Amino acid sequence: MDRIAALRRKAFKEAKFDGYVVFNEVNLTYFTGFSGANALLIPEDGESVLFVYGTNYEMCKAQGAGLKVELVKSGENLMDKIAGQAKVFGAKHLAVDALNVEGWQALAKSVGDEKKLGCGNSFVRDLRMVKDKSEIKLMRKAGELASLGVKVAYETVAPGVAEREVAAEIEYAMRKHGSDGTSFDTSVASGPNSAYPHGGCSDKKIREDDLVIVDLGARYRFYCSDVTRTLVAGKPSEKQKKLHRIVLEAYEKAFDAIEPGVKASEVDAVGRRIVEDAGYGEFFVHGLGHGVGLEIHEPPTLSRSGMETLVVGNVVTNEPGIYLVGYGGIRVEDTVLVTKAGAEKLTQGAYTLCGK
Repeated sequence: MDRIAALRRKAFKEAKFDGYVVFNEVNLTYFTGFSGANALLIPEDGESVLFVYGTNYEMCKAQGAGLKVELVKSGENLMDKIAGQAKVFGAKHLAVDALNVEGWQALAKSVGDEKKLGCGNSFVRDLRMVKDKSEIKLMRKAGELASLGVKVAYETVAPGVAEREVAAEIEYAMRKHGSDGTSFDTSVASGPNSAYPHGGCSDKKIREDDLVIVDLGARYRFYCSDVTRTLVAGKPSEKQKKLHRIVLEAYEKAFDAIEPGVKASEVDAVGRRIVEDAGYGEFFVHGLGHGVGLEIHEPPTLSRSGMETLVVGNVVTNEPGIYLVGYGGIRVEDTVLVTKAGAEKLTQGAYTLCGK
């Protein structure tokens, strides 16, 4: 497996570990391509071992080509089994991706010495930040499904329609066309609730001339997409149109700034400057964007404090916004792939304020 080989280069050759244990469920999916396992022990040499409890054992055994799948029987101690297998491999310095305190203490007890363990989450984080061709293919499909959700939002948002009804129509359409579910809870926030970046969704009925922020994402074979549009249920006012123009300009300038070699903080600065120059800087209350992949929020982070430099294969969101408490909010967002040529949108859809 190419991803395991890449991890070995980072964790073993560069950092001098001789074993790596994956516990995080998303990281397990990254390395195996499926869900349901409990731990993966990757030795410096030899076949990796996937540890699975009885419930998912047969499923993982069927899907785990190229891996040795080890059953953890009822009453057996997972940490003891990992430690025993590590000993067979001759692994004396194990890197661990993610464990809570109790889990860390249990594994330390099983291997006999906490000094034999080391934190290794950064190795997997760095790998996951750069999407390979197979991941990009899946994320394109997730983006297509989310784009369908945008189309349905424009067709459904109208005065008298409940926020939950809009969300239900969006999710039904995406599911019907192949989505495995949503990347997160679909948000349809109307009127004053649209001033909250995570406004959620309720039984509230959309009113005439309400601003409505629709934030949605589709999940396809574990990979996420993320897209937001702002609509008006009626005829947009001059103030609504002005705010939307500012946000859309910030979005467009930031999109043009996304390319390999650019610092994440610089992309944020480009979009933020447009909003600040228009006099609404204090109302842009979050970072410009975030990485997307197996999780809806991953590195790199497009924010004032974003430390990463963008490279080909990063997938990020571009989502400037203005939020006026008591009035409403505007946000425009797409999922964007960093390519050699610059940026490519993985989500699509109209950018107009008007729905029906």
